Parts: sequence; structure tokens; C-alpha cells
Amino acid sequence: MNAHDTFLARHSFIELTARERARALLDKGTFRELLGPFDKLESPWLAMQNIVCQADDGAVIARGTLGGEPAVIAAIEPAFQGGSIGEVSGAKIAAALEMALSECEAGRPIRPVVLFETGGVRLQEANLGLAVIAEIQAAIVALRRHVPVVGVIGGMVGCFGGMSLAAALCSALVMTRQARLGMNGPEVIEQEAGIEELDSGDRRLIWSMIGGEERVAVGLADTLVEDDTDQVRDAVLAAFTRGVPKRHRTEDVDGYLARLAQVNPDAIDPDTLRNLWGTS
Repeated sequence: MNAHDTFLARHSFIELTARERARALLDKGTFRELLGPFDKLESPWLAMQNIVCQADDGAVIARGTLGGEPAVIAAIEPAFQGGSIGEVSGAKIAAALEMALSECEAGRPIRPVVLFETGGVRLQEANLGLAVIAEIQAAIVALRRHVPVVGVIGGMVGCFGGMSLAAALCSALVMTRQARLGMNGPEVIEQEAGIEELDSGDRRLIWSMIGGEERVAVGLADTLVEDDTDQVRDAVLAAFTRGVPKRHRTEDVDGYLARLAQVNPDAIDPDTLRNLWGTS
């Protein structure tokens, strides 16, 4: 198969909805949604601000098997409010992870996957969203003692804000080339610091700084994949095969302080950072 045929054979992961992504990763025929649209768990706050609600609040929770093992997937829908995390959507994700923790503590290991596609907290319900993101983070830390917690950042929204910290807490992080990962999004930085600080319209610059290829190259994510559903699934399965790492990234505080000490903020660019922090 030549390069052209390989490209045509790909099945885009990014173009799928959250529900389709979860279904595509689980073993065929095992997808079962929990708290789906027919349960009508929608935000009680958006309607007050004349924003049309969504019956699942933009978070899809699915049970099934992954590589023949029990699994739970929490997938964020980027098409609804930019994948922002509100009270209901965040509570669904936190509850799914806490359910997985209970299963593990009862001696029934389960494979937890979080499909990130979010700008962070939903501004219309900010305090509630921030509180539930903290619950998500706590659940990941508790769960990763038992089994790997695997995160996937697809695109094109990426993963920002408090949920970028949740992604960093995962045992393994898979990113596509189109994905982005950062604490503050480029638009926010430009808005707050000015275009002289960062031009959010400079796509080449943005992806060279926070895109999937760069994040994997400097060790802030683990696996780079093309926008192909099979590649994403294979990377997720490989992460579970590797098992719980001896030490998670977020536990290496001294190591990251030493890495930061190498950086001169007045003379830093993506290539320099790769030279300093590159893992290959």
C-alpha cells in the first residue's frame, strides 16, 4: 500500500463526535452508554442565560470492553460549548472515574479512558465547574494507583485550563498532531497580554509550541498518532499493556524544577526546548 492509499484508508478520529469516539475505541458490540441523552441530565444554569442546553451536557460516559477487558470511557463533546466543563458534565466524568475506582478497590480492575476535547471550565457556571474539575483530578490520582488512566487529546479544540492539569495527571497521554495542550489557550493569552506577546492567528507558531508533536517531543505527552481511529485505539491499548508507570510525571517534582531551571525565558523557542527537554 502506497502513501496515498494509506491516507485514504484512514478513518478520522477527530471528525467523530464524542459518542462515536467512545464507540470506536471499545470492542465492537460492547458499547453501552450511562446517563445518556434520554436521561436528560442537562445544565440547570445555561437556560437562565438564554443558552440552549444539551440533554447529556456534552459528556458521554460509556461502558464496554477494551481489548477484552472491562472499560469505562468518558468522552467530551467539543461541538457543545467548546467542550467546556460545567456542573453536570464534570460530575458525570468524576462519577465515572469514581465508579472505576470502586471497581478496582473491589478487586475488579477496569480500564479507564478520558477523551479530552475542552477549553476548560464553562464560564457560565465557573465556580461549580472548577469544583468538579478538582473532583476529576482527585479521582484520577486515586485511580492511577490501581490501573493506568489513559487520556487522549484529539483536536481541534485541544485541552486547556483546569482540564489540562487533569490530562497531565493521567498515567499515559496520547495526542494527535492536530491536538494542542496548554494551561492557557492562545486566544486567552492574546486577549490578556496583547498580540505582541502572542499572535493566536499564527497557526504554525501555535502548533510548534503546544501541538501534539511538540508535547510528545519534550516528554509532556507519551504517544503521537496520526488522525486515525485505529492508531488511537492501538495507542490506548498499548498504554494499558505497559501498566502503571513506576513514577507518574506529576510525582517528579524535583525533576521538573531542574528542567525549568535550564530555561532562559528571554531566549526560548520550540527548538531550544526540544534540545533541553527532548526525550529522544
